[in-house]
Amino acid sequence: MNPRRKKRLSIALVIIIGLGTMTGLVLYALKQNIDLFYTPTQLIEGLGEDKVKPEIGQRLRIGGLVMPGTVKRNMEDLKVRFVLSDDGGGLVTLEYEGILPDLFREGQGIVAQGVLKSANVITATEVLAKHDEEYMPPEVAEAIKGIKHMKPEYGNETK
Repeated sequence: MNPRRKKRLSIALVIIIGLGTMTGLVLYALKQNIDLFYTPTQLIEGLGEDKVKPEIGQRLRIGGLVMPGTVKRNMEDLKVRFVLSDDGGGLVTLEYEGILPDLFREGQGIVAQGVLKSANVITATEVLAKHDEEYMPPEVAEAIKGIKHMKPEYGNETK
């Protein structure tokens, strides 16, 4: 093999190895930043045919309805605990520290993002409530078919 071809071959190999390494690193970084969506039943029983459960410390998103009578607020700070449910009977406790959305209430459909603390307890970093009476994220709506939403209780408002 002449020196010119040898040099071209070595340059091509370095480029291919570099691209392969870069692709591998990008895929590894993306894998760590994926937040899978779960319903309370899927979190407890597992996701998919293999019934894969998330690991403790894994970031995830969860959606469901806030169970009436379960919202417990700490009077000294902004910590709140409440229970989420869906039609499958799964119950998951969420712990959140911060200001909840204005539309947050019992019987409300929410989506929370956080970290799995134990098998059925999540420490939420973000809580999102639906923005009107009709809207619900598609994943949550599909997961909780058959559960009726509680109508908001408004005070003596004048229009």
